Amino acid sequence: MQIEVVKSKIHRVKVTGADLNYIGSITIDEDLMDAANIIRGEKVQIVNNNNGERLETYAIPGQRNSGEITLNGAAARKVAVGDILILITYGRMDIEEAKTFNPSLVFPNEQTNLLK
Repeated sequence: MQIEVVKSKIHRVKVTGADLNYIGSITIDEDLMDAANIIRGEKVQIVNNNNGERLETYAIPGQRNSGEITLNGAAARKVAVGDILILITYGRMDIEEAKTFNPSLVFPNEQTNLLK
């Protein structure tokens, strides 16, 4: 049997942009993606702490060391610039593997979204 467990989490990042006219996705500073072990195109669950919205989209890398967190396409309607988000990805694995698996948890600076 396989179960889904948290693979990656970027905790409490601030929305820096919302682009309704972009094709879709969430643009994430590539440094944050690397730190959280999130790859281009990976499904990401987005939890908005300000309004309770939960949605899923896919990740695309943004400029390194920029702190960029931009919701694109229809997802842009679910956030406002300055909202605080939690970004989560999940992985499937056997129960025994899940018992010892350690997810990548990232806690960036809440004002700048940077790792430092």
